[in-house]
Amino acid sequence: MKTVLVCGLLFLGLLAGAPRANAQAKIGALAPDFTLSDSKGVSHSLAQSKGKFVVLEWLNPECPFVKKHYDSLNMQKLQKTYTDKGVVWYSIDSSGEGRSGHLTPELANKMMQERGAVPTAILLDNAGSVGKSYGARATPHMFVISPEGLLIYSGAIDDNDSTRLASVEGAKNYVVAALDQAMASKPVEQPSTEPYGCSIKYATS
Repeated sequence: MKTVLVCGLLFLGLLAGAPRANAQAKIGALAPDFTLSDSKGVSHSLAQSKGKFVVLEWLNPECPFVKKHYDSLNMQKLQKTYTDKGVVWYSIDSSGEGRSGHLTPELANKMMQERGAVPTAILLDNAGSVGKSYGARATPHMFVISPEGLLIYSGAIDDNDSTRLASVEGAKNYVVAALDQAMASKPVEQPSTEPYGCSIKYATS
């Protein structure tokens, strides 16, 4: 309970912080391009995924809200379901070095193996520039990008901000809704929601 309380307080404190002010990502506009290395040293850019749907999942393995979605296997199921459909799924770690949630390549690969995670790649954004360009504020903060490169969803993964594993069942999953609607050539009914989770621990300047 103490961890959740501290996490929540830090997130609330960040709501008025810099990442939102620096954000370039806007619903209906071209998503900010980026190039990042993954946990295996391979470079990925958003531009190279043009023509495919892309999901960006901001990650902090120490966050209880993230743990809920991984310990319940919800995140892994989503990753497999949609990557099998051709969606590019990037898990992004924007925690600064020495801060909570910071992953080295070795730790990222270990986490992926231990949790059975199957994203396209875990991208390491140590400087936090990509996270700030998207206005990513929480873990997990989710974004969906269309094959044309347009941002079509930004916000929470679902509508239940509890850390209980059981809360995954029956929750409305906004990412699933956005992907399914867009992949069926329908408009996304709810393109923006308020993210919940732990504040992203960006590197201090």
